[in-house]
Amino acid sequence: MKLLPKKLKKRAKAKPLSRVKKRGIEASIAIAMDQPDQIGYQHTVLCQTSMPYRDPGKAMRVWERKQGIVSLRVEAGAARHPETHDWLELGLPFGPKPRLILAHLNAEALKTGSPVVEMEESLTAFVHRIQDPTKRGKSGPNGYQIRTFKDHLCRLSAAVIRMAVSIEERAVQVNSQIVDAFDLWFPKNEKQRVLWPSTIHLNDKYFTSLQKHAVPLDERALAALSHSAMALDIYAWLAQRLHRVPRGRPQFITWAAVKDQFGSDFGRMDNFKRKFRVALTQVATQYPAANIEPDSRGTTLRNSPPPISKRMVLVHKPAE
Repeated sequence: MKLLPKKLKKRAKAKPLSRVKKRGIEASIAIAMDQPDQIGYQHTVLCQTSMPYRDPGKAMRVWERKQGIVSLRVEAGAARHPETHDWLELGLPFGPKPRLILAHLNAEALKTGSPVVEMEESLTAFVHRIQDPTKRGKSGPNGYQIRTFKDHLCRLSAAVIRMAVSIEERAVQVNSQIVDAFDLWFPKNEKQRVLWPSTIHLNDKYFTSLQKHAVPLDERALAALSHSAMALDIYAWLAQRLHRVPRGRPQFITWAAVKDQFGSDFGRMDNFKRKFRVALTQVATQYPAANIEPDSRGTTLRNSPPPISKRMVLVHKPAE
């Protein structure tokens, strides 16, 4: 076998894949080959509007978004410390973590048909499956991943989340703390291991609304996109939207409208477009059936099958 010249050797040396790309490739292959073992769910309002991508800071206590007929208002809450008895203000939920937490809690509740979610080890197992591949911190019971998920579960539990949908000149609104009750401060065992609460109770009104308006998502795709709140939002939006686009009647959305939905944190349009295209490319690897075509004017949506087929969805619907 001929030895390569030194220059060619350097060129032949392949650049190692990043953790995000490696995980994305593995997930896309699995999605193409097999049906999902785990399905997450998101409320349709949170598929069309979104929580903050980045930490808006302690000063911001209210977050509002509106998209078409749906509106979202998130009010940061407070929690009473069990030892000092002081009320501590918690920040707004932001980034990928609250999106992923809700997808899991929603799934557990919908599978059983009950707003009471028996946690045991399920949330720890979920965190290990879904954790952000860009974070190198420990993922054990006291590791970085568990602590950050814990923080955002606390923020979600304390926040008041108002969701409204305008239907035929009237607004159907849900005002609630999505997570109605659980021990905010988490018990610890004798080895100081952080434990999840044994049960989490979703708000009854939220749960009833979720049973009617849940959008199924492939957990493997959520794991592959867990590094990016924007990518998670685009994936959930397409999962909710594309199968409802009329066949043969594609829908065109201008870049201004796309930015209004996904780019509120961006000042310049060119910066937003670049970020959106990167996220959309990542989503496309996890939702290969998505028929969406961005161009210089905007993006065109065409009818596509949802990422989870209807026959795989098993949700206990509320009695009419």
